[in-house]
Amino acid sequence: MQIFPQKRHQRKGKPKPSQAEVEAEVDTSRKPRRTRARTALYTKCLKMELSKVTLEIFTKLEQKWLSHCEKSGKKVRILSIDGGGTTGIVAGAALIHLEDQIRLKTSDAHAQIADFFDLIAGTGVGAVLAAMISADDGTGHPLFSAREAVEFITQNNSELFKVNKLAGVLRRREKFSGKSMDKALKEMFKREDGTVLTLKDTCKPLLVPCFDLKSSAPFVFSRADASDTPSFNFELCKVCRATSATPSLFKPFPLTSIDGKTSCCTVDGG
Repeated sequence: MQIFPQKRHQRKGKPKPSQAEVEAEVDTSRKPRRTRARTALYTKCLKMELSKVTLEIFTKLEQKWLSHCEKSGKKVRILSIDGGGTTGIVAGAALIHLEDQIRLKTSDAHAQIADFFDLIAGTGVGAVLAAMISADDGTGHPLFSAREAVEFITQNNSELFKVNKLAGVLRRREKFSGKSMDKALKEMFKREDGTVLTLKDTCKPLLVPCFDLKSSAPFVFSRADASDTPSFNFELCKVCRATSATPSLFKPFPLTSIDGKTSCCTVDGG
C-alpha cells in the first residue's frame, strides 16, 4: 500500500522540460547577440540621422546666404581654409601668395582677400585665419591682411599652443593650455579702441563649424544668424577657441551667446 505516492514520483528526478521551455531557453541564450546587433543598428541609424541633420543645416544656410547671388546670376566665390598642424602653415602660405597675386593683377597695393570672396569659412587654425582676414576694423575694411594674420599667428604661436606642463605627469591632461590660447585670441580680435569683435563685426559672411557635446550635433557659427538675433551672436575669439578645441589637445570649450540665451560645449571643427 502506497501512502505517499507523490514522493516516489519525486525520486525519479526532474520532469522532462517541454518543447516551449526548451525554445525559451535557446531564445534567452541568443539574446545578447541580438542585443549587440540592435545596438549596432541603432548606432548606424544615429550616425545616418546626424549626417542628415548636418546636410539639412548646411543646405538651409546655403540657401539663406546665397539667395541674393542666385537672383543676380553672379558666380559665388567661397574661400574655405583648412586647419590642423602643418596644414595650417600651408594654408597661411597659400593665402599670402593669393593676396600678393590679387594686388599684382589689380595694381592695388592695399587690395585684400576678403574683397574678392562672397563667403569665408574655416576650421581650427583655418577658422582663426578666416576670422582674422574678415574681421571689420571699424571702417568696413579687414582688420588683418593675409600676411599680417599669418605673421601674428607665427609670433604668438607659443601662446596659442602653450604646452601644458602637467600633461606629461598626468596622462589624462590635455596637451595645450586653454587659458593661454584664450588670452592670445582675445588680444587678436580687439580693435584699437578696445571693442571686442563678434560674429556681426565681419566684412564678409563668415562660417565656422564645430561639434556641440550638449546636443550631440554639429553647430555652425555664422554672421547671417548673428545678424538676425543676438542669441546666435558670439565673440569671435570664443568662436575660434571653440573650433580649435581638438580632443586630447584641448579641453571641450563651453561658450554662451552675447545675450546669454544660447550655450554650447564645443569640440573641434571637424
